[in-house]
Amino acid sequence: MLIALIVAGVIILWFVLTYNSLVALRNRVRNAWHQIDVQLKRRHDLIPNLVNTVKGYMKYEQETLEKIIQARARAVSAKEMKEKAKAEGELSGLLTRLFALFENYPELKANENVLKLQEELTTTENQIAFARQFYNDIVMRYNTKIQSFPSNIIAGMFGFKPEEFFEIPEEEKEAPEVDLSL
Repeated sequence: MLIALIVAGVIILWFVLTYNSLVALRNRVRNAWHQIDVQLKRRHDLIPNLVNTVKGYMKYEQETLEKIIQARARAVSAKEMKEKAKAEGELSGLLTRLFALFENYPELKANENVLKLQEELTTTENQIAFARQFYNDIVMRYNTKIQSFPSNIIAGMFGFKPEEFFEIPEEEKEAPEVDLSL
């Protein structure tokens, strides 16, 4: 009788600990996603300032600036993870192209406001990359836990579903081509 109670107690304890660890991991995944959103919001807020600051100097690059504004709008309005990743990848590529185009405009390279905005955007891009990496690490831990035996039994019983990784679409992984000739 005592052995049966001990075994039942161990099983109940394992059940509770496993369930709680799944909940904790799921909450860490959600928190990591919100950290990406915070950094993306910061980038979205900086882009109009940058575009407004440089558009007077870059008369021949209005199409690029317009594409950046459109890409920002798509990124802001994206809801699904894949849609957001695609829009953010496109926006990153266009920003990289814009920074490369600055080389054609010595007055932009010397403008203190442009340099400050460029530095802030570069810092934000780095923070976004770190946030994405952290998110994907947590998703990997969570997905591994819900797919591994015996925790997969509890995960299945309580409807824990795998989370998607934040992936940049293949076409967005390539470095953008920049034509620096005028």
